[in-house]
Amino acid sequence: MITVIGLDGSPLASRAAAAMTAATLVVGGRRQLAAAPLPAGVRTITLGPLAPALDALAAHDGDAVVLASGDPGFFGILRCLRERGLACTVLPAVSSVAQAFGRAGLPWDDAQVVSAHGRDPRRAVNVCRAHPKVAVLTCPGWGPAELGAALAGWQRRLVVAEHLASPAERVTECSPAEAAARGWDDPNVVLVLGDRPPSLGPGWCWPPPAGPAGPAGPAGPTGWALAEADFDQRDAVITKAEVRALALARLAPAPGTLVWDVGAGTGSVGVECARFGAAVVAIERDPRRCERVRANARRHGADVRVVAGEAPAALAGLPRPDAVFVGGGGPAVVEAVAAPRPARIVVALAAVERAGPARDALTAAGYAADGALVQSARLVPLPGGVHRLDPVNPVFLLWARPQ
Repeated sequence: MITVIGLDGSPLASRAAAAMTAATLVVGGRRQLAAAPLPAGVRTITLGPLAPALDALAAHDGDAVVLASGDPGFFGILRCLRERGLACTVLPAVSSVAQAFGRAGLPWDDAQVVSAHGRDPRRAVNVCRAHPKVAVLTCPGWGPAELGAALAGWQRRLVVAEHLASPAERVTECSPAEAAARGWDDPNVVLVLGDRPPSLGPGWCWPPPAGPAGPAGPAGPTGWALAEADFDQRDAVITKAEVRALALARLAPAPGTLVWDVGAGTGSVGVECARFGAAVVAIERDPRRCERVRANARRHGADVRVVAGEAPAALAGLPRPDAVFVGGGGPAVVEAVAAPRPARIVVALAAVERAGPARDALTAAGYAADGALVQSARLVPLPGGVHRLDPVNPVFLLWARPQ
């Protein structure tokens, strides 16, 4: 039998202590093995590469214990054991995330939790850029300093919890710039906090209501392709709802992705991407429209970073996007947004003459381009209970992916 025991700095409970006493094999990291009361003469395996330890556990005939930090089922070793087909009894402790929020005195039922361990940290950073309450599980080589540097330009504060539940525990609150400028001890957990509470949306409640499909948790926006009336559009051209709907489908905004909204205007596309959980940078040259974008973002509880400047020059130094929407600019802008190789580019064009050059620029940049002329007509009431169709100006929408 394999028992997975979580450690959080407190003494082992009776059930965990009994499992440890009966074990003939104990597997764990160097720190966990040093902290646990190991039985005399027990065989131990120190975790480094995971495969040899999994092989040993699979071949072991007697009782075995696997030591883990906090809750082994929360970004822990339990997933690897189950994927190997090893049955386990799990005795969890308090997770490092729960401890970190406890040290900060904050509830965390509205927090996002991401990991930079063994994966591309860009997705974790993008969640921190989009959401105002995030816990980041770091790893050696990518910790608070790297995270702080990546958050330059976003209004965030960090709570860095080092060596939780040990005599060396230290909890530090700082700005991203301060985090980037110093060294930190491993292991640590970082809380990334914004200056506003998370926007859970009108569909959120807890406990979740039971429905035909079972309990419902937090979901995406309750609607998209919002009406133009939902945005303040003075002094700016707004992307119409019908065009926005197709643009959102091609941009595929989601948590962990970063979207550039170039030539943002009212910010309608960027705001809708943010409502899907994406991190968004809106680039707009007109200062009045920049304020309009910020106001529309606040109106919808979205976190949109606004960069005042004209593309392509204003794009220099921005973090690499996963998707780009171009609502204004010629071939030079299209070439510039293609340079960092985003996975998806969408270009909206009202002028017929601009469609060909924009498509050629995408193709020259190594993208496979497609598109459509989006035309629609809306119902408008007339006297007598009848309606007419009111045409909306047609727009060319191009979309592209790297070849």
